[in-house]
Amino acid sequence: MTDIVEVLVDGGKATAGPPIGPALGPKGVNIGKIIAAINEKTKVFSGMKVPVKIIIKDDKSFDINVGTPPVSALVKGELKLQSGSGNAKTNKVGNLTIEQIKKIAVMKQDDLLGATIESRICEIAGSCVSIGVTVDNKDAKIFINDVKTGAYVGVF
Repeated sequence: MTDIVEVLVDGGKATAGPPIGPALGPKGVNIGKIIAAINEKTKVFSGMKVPVKIIIKDDKSFDINVGTPPVSALVKGELKLQSGSGNAKTNKVGNLTIEQIKKIAVMKQDDLLGATIESRICEIAGSCVSIGVTVDNKDAKIFINDVKTGAYVGVF
């Protein structure tokens, strides 16, 4: 029988204390090994809370599935914003560089629908529209159009 333990951890900073240690202790698994694996898989989300699912198999081996924070949380985290714009049409609160939007697209690639990096970047830029964030110093809608018309070929 497989056991599943779901926890919320600080990216890259999980410990054997609560909530992980007490949940895994009765399962008879190597907690240190699991903590190390969780920290390795979540280090890119440093400073954020990350949902983690630990799947413990009958032979005490395990798999770790790491969820990702929402795109809006990643954008705000990258720009160190407390919140998005109250009026995204007129009040812009930050700007993502090409490197930053690419980093977010790579972090979220398993959760996005786009088949190419360009289409995934456009998905991230779409979220920027509602947050009030520009991309490459352009309104996010203009950036998306530029990507679709080939202005960024070879950049990603």
